[in-house]
Amino acid sequence: MKGLLKHISPLAPDDSGACSVLYELGGIVVICDAGGCAGNVCGFDEPRWHEKRSALFSAGLRDMDAILGRDDRLIEKLVKVYEQLPDNYRRFTAIVGTPVPAVIATDFHALERMAERKTHVPCLALPTDGTRAYDFGEEMAYFELFKRFTEDGINFVNAEVVSGRIGIIGATPLDTGCTRAAQITAGLDRGTSRSSCKEYVCFGMDSDIEDIRAASSCENMLVISPAGIKAAEFMKKKFGTPYKVGFPCLPSETVSAAEGLSGKKVLIINQQFAANALREKISNCEADCATWFMLDKTYAREGDFRITEEDVLTERIAERGYDVIIADIDLKRAVSRFAGEFIDFPHYAVSARLFER
Repeated sequence: MKGLLKHISPLAPDDSGACSVLYELGGIVVICDAGGCAGNVCGFDEPRWHEKRSALFSAGLRDMDAILGRDDRLIEKLVKVYEQLPDNYRRFTAIVGTPVPAVIATDFHALERMAERKTHVPCLALPTDGTRAYDFGEEMAYFELFKRFTEDGINFVNAEVVSGRIGIIGATPLDTGCTRAAQITAGLDRGTSRSSCKEYVCFGMDSDIEDIRAASSCENMLVISPAGIKAAEFMKKKFGTPYKVGFPCLPSETVSAAEGLSGKKVLIINQQFAANALREKISNCEADCATWFMLDKTYAREGDFRITEEDVLTERIAERGYDVIIADIDLKRAVSRFAGEFIDFPHYAVSARLFER
């Protein structure tokens, strides 16, 4: 069966990715479900649930209301929540899709219009369906946020460019294993003088919707996940904001182990930009990068590949004869016949494990 996972746990889905981007921005986020999908987000895919407050809700619709597409019930609940929450949680609303609205072809544009008419604040209706990977939902959320909140009008702050201000796109726990912006930015100014230190804003982590509105103030963008490329391209086209890609928050233990390799054939598995960043730390080795998620050909080398199922991974390992695999330890179950060295490179979207930098 195509795409069947026989040995590893299900990977974080697109609705979790969308919620991860929106979690800290100061809006009311409603997961459009009958009461199950929100538990997956809060219980497994969102580590900030236990340390940072957010107005993240399940629609909690009765099964038949969800199946029959009773949009009026959903909007009625959303309005009640909006009326009861303080202003710092009412800057926008968002409705995130799951398999049920996908199956019944819910009109998300209609939901968006209905919500905005009732609450008088912007609504983002994101038609995720719970069947695609988390970075698809992240990409959708980032793009809609920058598109909606940097357009001319009431949502937009025409901010002047601030010298040295760097906007970071892709800063979610699912991509980085971090829950604080300081964990991501700590290494960016290492080795530079105090006078040349930059100002960083991690969009969606220790920031809010006002930072999105004022995104044009950034001198440059740093994209740390392929899910952020579409939004960065939008900012470049609209404001001329240049961007580069990278991954500044590699785990120290993984880096130390990788730097000690020599004369090996290595396979690195993670999200693409994290895998690429680790490859740069390895010398005197032949290294390929692979990912279960987005693979942007612009940033791929010959030999890099996207994993679509476990059999593809095992076949490529046998074909290439790798000596070392650097990947989340949970993936070891899928390559049980691999006899070489295995180095742990945690990826929260795979195993829901945070780690120290």
